[in-house]
Amino acid sequence: MDSMEKKKIMILFGGVSSEHEVSRVSAASVLEHIDREKYDVMATGITKDGRWLLTKAPTEDIASGAWENAAGNEGLCIVPGEGFKDLHVDMVFPVLHGKNGEDGRMQGFLRVAGLPFVGSDSTSSAACMDKAITKAVVDQAEACSQAKCCVAHRGCDEEAAAKVIERFFRGEYPLFVKPANAGSSVGISKVKDLAHLPEALRVAFAEDSKALIEEMVEGREIEVAVLGNTGALKETDRPIASCVGEIFAANEFYDYEAKYDNIGSRTSIVKDLSEDMEEEIREAAVNIYQIMGCEGLARVDFFLEQGESGGYDDGILVFNEINTLPGFTSISMYPQLWEESGIPYSELIDRLIELAFEKQIAE
Repeated sequence: MDSMEKKKIMILFGGVSSEHEVSRVSAASVLEHIDREKYDVMATGITKDGRWLLTKAPTEDIASGAWENAAGNEGLCIVPGEGFKDLHVDMVFPVLHGKNGEDGRMQGFLRVAGLPFVGSDSTSSAACMDKAITKAVVDQAEACSQAKCCVAHRGCDEEAAAKVIERFFRGEYPLFVKPANAGSSVGISKVKDLAHLPEALRVAFAEDSKALIEEMVEGREIEVAVLGNTGALKETDRPIASCVGEIFAANEFYDYEAKYDNIGSRTSIVKDLSEDMEEEIREAAVNIYQIMGCEGLARVDFFLEQGESGGYDDGILVFNEINTLPGFTSISMYPQLWEESGIPYSELIDRLIELAFEKQIAE
């Protein structure tokens, strides 16, 4: 393919987020696997203080963070001598996790700029990022069982929180306290008694002004990757689900340290469930994806509780959360699930770019 025919794809990474470092690793992996015979690729990093820089740094420097000091970085607004340099972009792939990346803000900016982009629109992204809103929408649709939960707002005191817990949970522990808007299990605490609640709320409110207090669910941690556009015009572009994966956390629960720093944590493709149960899980994932209006990609997370038989083939599926821009390293669960389902990493990137262009046409 002649270089003039190539689509210009901007890989956007970093960001003003607690998940800045994870985003760099995801982006480095995308840059290593994207088909450069098909696409003219440019990388733009957003520093933690909000500067946008075009960079030609090697992928290892992007992953490590050394890219910020690389020679040849240019600010996104480039003024060479007189006038402005035209920077043409056909498509943006925002490999951004967490706040300011997958919460609708970047998606709204790209929409206003008239740039097609990979992933869900601003409304869907914001709703999926906010765990309280997601749970309310899924509950209203009666799409899946969920853990009992309530919402606390920054400024509530210990006495008020204790009353909430007594009313909703009858004083039963353990409970999980989570910031409503944060990814990668940042700011989550497991609370075993009332004495530890104030500190858990303090940790959650450091990430967001709203926190979710949720009962603990005993079950296997199950994840499914979904690919496709909810509003697709073509049948072949509508959402499909991957095979089923499972998380085995090295820590007491799958917090940030367990995900990224503890080598004892692992993921696996599920092989021991019946076809009927796997199909139930996949159908639930696609249903929730469509209810939330997702486009492009998302990972849908569940718990699977034991059934009356003591096994899991008659178990109860409990929805946990949905992530519209999941980790995208070569060992992340989202690409792993599609690899196992017959879509290799580079082909997956192609498909996401195609879906982004299709989404623009459908609009």
